[in-house]
Amino acid sequence: MSLTSTTAQPARTLGILDVTLFMVTAGCSMQWLGTAAATGASSLIVWLLGGVAMFLPLSLCVVFLSSRYPDKGGLYAWSEQAFGPFAGFITGWTYWTGTLVFLPSVLYFIAGSVRLWSADSDPASATPAYFIGFSLVAIAMTAVLNVRGMSAAKWLNSAGAVARWAGTLLLVALAFASWRRFGSATPINRQTIVPSLQITDLIFWTALAFAYTGPEGASFVGSEIRDPKRTIPRALLFAAPMIAAVYIVGTASVLVSIPPDRASGLYGVIEAIRSAASRVGLPWLIPLGAACVALDRIGSLCLWLGALARIPISAGIHHYLPRRFTSLHPRHATPAVAIWTQAIIVALLVVLGQSGTSVRGAYNVLIQMMVVGSMLPFLALFGAAIRLSSEPPNVGQIRVPGGRPVIVAAALLGFAITLVSIVLAFVPAADEPNPTLEVLKVAGITAVLLIGGAAVYIAGSVRTRRAAAVG
Repeated sequence: MSLTSTTAQPARTLGILDVTLFMVTAGCSMQWLGTAAATGASSLIVWLLGGVAMFLPLSLCVVFLSSRYPDKGGLYAWSEQAFGPFAGFITGWTYWTGTLVFLPSVLYFIAGSVRLWSADSDPASATPAYFIGFSLVAIAMTAVLNVRGMSAAKWLNSAGAVARWAGTLLLVALAFASWRRFGSATPINRQTIVPSLQITDLIFWTALAFAYTGPEGASFVGSEIRDPKRTIPRALLFAAPMIAAVYIVGTASVLVSIPPDRASGLYGVIEAIRSAASRVGLPWLIPLGAACVALDRIGSLCLWLGALARIPISAGIHHYLPRRFTSLHPRHATPAVAIWTQAIIVALLVVLGQSGTSVRGAYNVLIQMMVVGSMLPFLALFGAAIRLSSEPPNVGQIRVPGGRPVIVAAALLGFAITLVSIVLAFVPAADEPNPTLEVLKVAGITAVLLIGGAAVYIAGSVRTRRAAAVG
């Protein structure tokens, strides 16, 4: 496959419907419904609080920044504009690596949900070979689509959003039918719905803060959106209520269908569909539910594999990563090298996660650490919104109601929630046998991530200075 430099330009193929569905796929996940339901009815209030404290501030800042700076690179470009090239690179580096390491859990969720296609299927019967084989096929398929460009990949991205809504509506309908006949499997009343301030529940809150991130993803493909200054804010306005509805109504439906001790992040949603469908005598709907859940997550995998590839391109243009990352496919004008590099990394992590108990334990620590890595870039995003909101508006910039005071207030709230989430992510689980070692592992690997990013930046800067001296 021959590649060319950045002279090829991607086509602006994404309209407002495409971007709205993109944001729904990026901004919410049925994967989190089981995680939320496992904590009980109080998760419904936590979803509402998270929407006000995290999703709303993030959305306002994304609207402001993407309208003012619709550059390809998103967080990377905003952070660089506000704090300089090193801050921009580290922001892009942590977001890129953090999200990449999260993607194997998406593949496990897909493969596990597909296994639960009938009322009597047993997920425990799945072998590591099944998970690895399924994941490799999904990675290859989504990589090929992204190499062909957003004009091809957007159909799977959009199908993921449609499947998410179809699966949520099916879950709601089955939960309602089950409730009418048998009542709620989980008590939902004044006592159970009040959130607890115990440390285990506070740690769960950090997971939901992470679940509300995603609207910033559209900014990575700004150069492929028609009129991004206006399209991104309008699409987010349409997508926001859909995202909130999926989380709140979907979690309530899981709670009605199964008790919290049967819910989990891996099998909670499909287990709720299986249980409710079997109880109301409609087991033939279970395969349909499994298909919706699987397509939902495959669409998300395809979306992030493509969106994240734009971050290395931005870094490569500034000579901090190998020059080959600046190359675009001669026919499709896509970051083919970055896409395939990411696909290989995710595939290796999938194999690592299925390589035995001890390795899997290390992998679980890596996933916990990546919650920290994935939240760090949002400190830069909120900080950039505060700093850049003091500058005069650009031509065509969307005005946020209330102006700079609203932007600053929203950014400060989002910054505080993000910072608290990062701190709580270091708190070990209650059943952890060696909590001190757990904290040291997470802190150590986070430090390695940041130091590694700094080393890549410094090496790229040295190459740039040497090239300039030779020239």
